[in-house]
Amino acid sequence: MAHKDAALLKKRVDKLMVSKLEEDEEFIETMNYVTDLISEHNIDERSLKLALQDRELQMNRKFLENFGKMNDSVQEFVEKIENMNKICTELTSRIQTNKEKTKDLLTKTAALQQEKKQLVTERNYIDDFFNKYSLTNNEEMIMGSAINEGIISDSFFKVLRKLSAIQQNISSALTVDPDSTALQEMKRQVEEKDEAAFSALFSFAQRECRLLNVEFLELKPILHMAVEALQPREKLFEVVLEEYSAARRSFVVRAYIDVLTKGKGLSKPIEHLSGDPLRYASDMLVWIHQALEGEVELLQALLRSCPTEVITPTSKKTLASISEALCQPLKLRIEQNLSRETNSVVLYRLSSLFLYYSRHFEYSTSVESMLVRTLKGLYELASNMFYSVVGSTVQKILSNVPVPDYDLLPVNAINQTLFLLRDILESQNDGAFTAIVDKKETYARIFNHVLDPLNQSIQLVCSNMHNPLDVAVYMLNCLNAIRTVIIMYQYTDNKLEMIKAQIEANEDVLVSEQASTVFIKCSMLDIYTKCVAHQQNQGPLAHIQGMEPDRIKDSLVQFDQFLAKPEGYQAHQMVKISSARSRETVQKRTAEHIVTAYKIIHDKIVDPSNLYPDLGVKSVEEVSNILLPQSPQ
Repeated sequence: MAHKDAALLKKRVDKLMVSKLEEDEEFIETMNYVTDLISEHNIDERSLKLALQDRELQMNRKFLENFGKMNDSVQEFVEKIENMNKICTELTSRIQTNKEKTKDLLTKTAALQQEKKQLVTERNYIDDFFNKYSLTNNEEMIMGSAINEGIISDSFFKVLRKLSAIQQNISSALTVDPDSTALQEMKRQVEEKDEAAFSALFSFAQRECRLLNVEFLELKPILHMAVEALQPREKLFEVVLEEYSAARRSFVVRAYIDVLTKGKGLSKPIEHLSGDPLRYASDMLVWIHQALEGEVELLQALLRSCPTEVITPTSKKTLASISEALCQPLKLRIEQNLSRETNSVVLYRLSSLFLYYSRHFEYSTSVESMLVRTLKGLYELASNMFYSVVGSTVQKILSNVPVPDYDLLPVNAINQTLFLLRDILESQNDGAFTAIVDKKETYARIFNHVLDPLNQSIQLVCSNMHNPLDVAVYMLNCLNAIRTVIIMYQYTDNKLEMIKAQIEANEDVLVSEQASTVFIKCSMLDIYTKCVAHQQNQGPLAHIQGMEPDRIKDSLVQFDQFLAKPEGYQAHQMVKISSARSRETVQKRTAEHIVTAYKIIHDKIVDPSNLYPDLGVKSVEEVSNILLPQSPQ
């Protein structure tokens, strides 16, 4: 038996070990619950069952106690619900009684509301009619004050806009019912009020514009509104702007005369500068420019409420009218100043200045404005005077040009003419020169008045010189001087090409003369001539008279002396060439010319058919290396 019990116990223990109770959450929770009930570690199964039964009995009693309390609360709530139901029943009864009593009242109220709705609709229709076709009493008072007393306020413009809207409404209504006598009468009355309102507004604008003939002013906002309102009425709008132009013209011409005769602030009167024509004209034009800039700002402020497409043409027209007053005093003073001017450079700068400002004022006024036409006329006058004066000045300078000195440099008259040309061309650096559109034509015209007479004068002087080398060197020096002056400026390409061709032609003369001189001194010119002319059918060259070996040998000896010291054979005129570039070019081309000629002679001498013995003649390469040394790399 004991063995059987032990086996049973072992089986239970093995089952417990296999079941992994430490991972069973339900078992762990049960054990935690039982642990709280056990006070002894060796309690048996019977004691545990009794403890559990006591605990269950205790919990049932506690549940019974709590359930009793909850039952009492529910009974109390039921009692309250019954009382509330009783009250609601009484209220329902009372509401039903009141509903029956007020049913008749609700019927009467609905009828009154319908009647009220109809009356409101009729009132709105009447109000809308009066708003569309008539002015209110207050608006009539505002309009009356403007028409009768000339009082224009901000409210007036609101009434004016409403009057315009009324006219449109009446016109729209007449399209539907054109035979309505009432509408036609209303239209007549409204048109009369509209004309009277615009007449009052026009008078007000004229009065305000007449007050604008002062320097420091601030435009009233109401004047902007008046100008904007008059803009649809073109004739009234133009008359108001003419009134404005007259007022501003009066101020501007007064200010112009004051700045000319009295000065402004600490600055001296412009009339004090009349001895300096360029400064005198420039200061007057600068003042006019600044004055018109101020007028532009004032005009933009006056027309700021007008549409953009109206502002620009209106501003130009008005500004042109204002500037007319400045034309006569400006023209008289400048013409008087020009009549005394004899300096061609000043006249050229003045012409450029007038053209610059005429182009500038075209943008702010217009091409046809009197100010622009006046400045263009002054430009033409100054330009014509410039060409006349520069022509006479050049003619005076070149009237008696002497033959050059021993150094063959340009004479003083040539230099004076070139200084004049340089001063004129330097004027292009002025800002006013940018206004000249066809600068190329202007340059060409200036060159015709200066360089052409200068070139003729140089050629005339050269015709009185007898030595061709002197002529060529003098021409080279003069042409290089001209080239040095004009090469720094625009639109001189054609002239530079012509000068280059003339320089090369004179260099050709120097090269030819210098090479001929060398061959003459070496007694080789006749030899060269015969070598060039020799033909094979004439027989050996050594048998031709003058081409004997001994003579050729003597000439080659002299040529060797030349090669030993080439500078000793150079014409004295060569060192008088002022341009190092031309001097080097002539020397190089002369050497090339001599080498080319020597090659012809050399080829004839070494040709066996010409029957020359070995004369120890240098090769062409040796001569070339001596006369044309290679420049170091």
